[in-house]
Amino acid sequence: MMKSLRAALLAAPLLAAPAMAQDSIRIGVEAGPTSLDPHFASLITNIAFSRHIFQPLMEQDARQALRPAIALSMRAVDELTWEVKLDPVARFHDGAPVTVEDVAFTIARAGDVPNSPSSFRYATRPIAAVEAVDATTLRLRTTQPTPLLPNFLALVMIVSKKHGEGATTQDYNAGRVMVGTGPFRHVSWQPGSPVVMERNPGFHGTAPAFARVEFRPIANAGARTAALQSGDVDLIEIVPPDHLARFRADAARFTVAESPSNRLLFLTLDSDREDSPHIRGKDGARIPNPLRDARVRRALSLAINRDALVSRVLQGQGMPAGDLGPPGYFGTSPDMTPPPFNLEEARRLLAEAGWAQGFAVQVNGPNDRFVNDEQVVQAIAQMWTRLGLTTTVETRTRAVWLSEAAQLRYSVNFAGFSPNPELLGMLETQIHSWNTTLGLGTANRGRFSNAEVDALIQQARTTIDDEQRRALTQRATRLALVDHTALIPLYFAQNTWAMRRGFTYEPRTDEMTLAFSAGRAAR
Repeated sequence: MMKSLRAALLAAPLLAAPAMAQDSIRIGVEAGPTSLDPHFASLITNIAFSRHIFQPLMEQDARQALRPAIALSMRAVDELTWEVKLDPVARFHDGAPVTVEDVAFTIARAGDVPNSPSSFRYATRPIAAVEAVDATTLRLRTTQPTPLLPNFLALVMIVSKKHGEGATTQDYNAGRVMVGTGPFRHVSWQPGSPVVMERNPGFHGTAPAFARVEFRPIANAGARTAALQSGDVDLIEIVPPDHLARFRADAARFTVAESPSNRLLFLTLDSDREDSPHIRGKDGARIPNPLRDARVRRALSLAINRDALVSRVLQGQGMPAGDLGPPGYFGTSPDMTPPPFNLEEARRLLAEAGWAQGFAVQVNGPNDRFVNDEQVVQAIAQMWTRLGLTTTVETRTRAVWLSEAAQLRYSVNFAGFSPNPELLGMLETQIHSWNTTLGLGTANRGRFSNAEVDALIQQARTTIDDEQRRALTQRATRLALVDHTALIPLYFAQNTWAMRRGFTYEPRTDEMTLAFSAGRAAR
């Protein structure tokens, strides 16, 4: 008889013996985690670090296809039921097996962590009940058809109920309850300091190549490349285009790894407020917000030369975008190509909207988050100046930028997002109207809102049939981007890594830098 359960978190790590230097790897990363609590923030950086200590039910491989992790399988029994088979050999670091109670505790906790800046509630909200079938089989009952549930849960790390019950985010940060099932065990971390891990000898999967890993946060790209060149680190991520070319040319000492990314870089536009914080007349006077007019938004898009951004500012390290996902991604449309650069048509649209003389606008963005991000923002400002606008730029460090963007303090914001693993993920978070009840539009910083687009998104997210969901996704995207310019797609990023000769790295589409994806080159 099935019984409904609620579930739990993790535990404290046993440390392996010190690894020999040749059995270790030092990795230079742009940023460390904001917290070790695997449920504190749904951010790629935090999730990547969590995946070393913890595991989800099913995990995404380097191309974001699902494969077994703690679960051997996850299948839809009917439109409202998913059956999960746990791997009976999976063990937490303390030797305890993974139970249905652990899964239930995790699902109950993940979307309810206090002070989370980016909650996992979107992933767990559809689950109404967790039911035990037997010791290693459970069923997830959902409130509505949720075709992307396995992918949502691929980012939610399973924690031990024994260690996690009553534990706080601070307990995780202090290392007191860092007990998972992952390939590594926690050794040490302080905010802004290296993250140190050691190989888990009891890991039930493929053993990682290195016994000891040290992730060193090095925010400045030049400093990261210098650390690799000097031998202070063995591998680095997010390599600037000019440095990547140098590493590639110096094959005697270095090697590189690259992968197309599913991350779209784009501009959010304040299409909601009548008085937008960084929109003014050219004389500095307050004016009605022109970004509320779809013709103005379309004009701004046409005034951007995407080919020039990629070829000049990024030195070819990207792909111009006209859709929310790269070609071939589920839900994309082959004819949704990048809008052509057309300054004449952009000026015509501005005039038609009543802004022939232009207006003043500030473009905001980060200066340490994406490759050449500040240069991209500057280039866009220059292009809009040629359109006839008075354009200024303000960039911030990642932490400040994220906070201010979430507070809606920008009129135009340079941002990035990776849908997971369908275009629908982008529509749900970035395009749908802000709706805390449904957990949709949670990252819609421009507060774009359209009832017809919302209806298509809501229909798509409950459609199990792949072809029907694909068609609904395509319709919603076309309506949002072509008819309304809900946001301005710019380009898709290129993920890059560089390493000392003798090391290898399996490049990933999701940008994660994972120590278990690194190895030693065959001699």
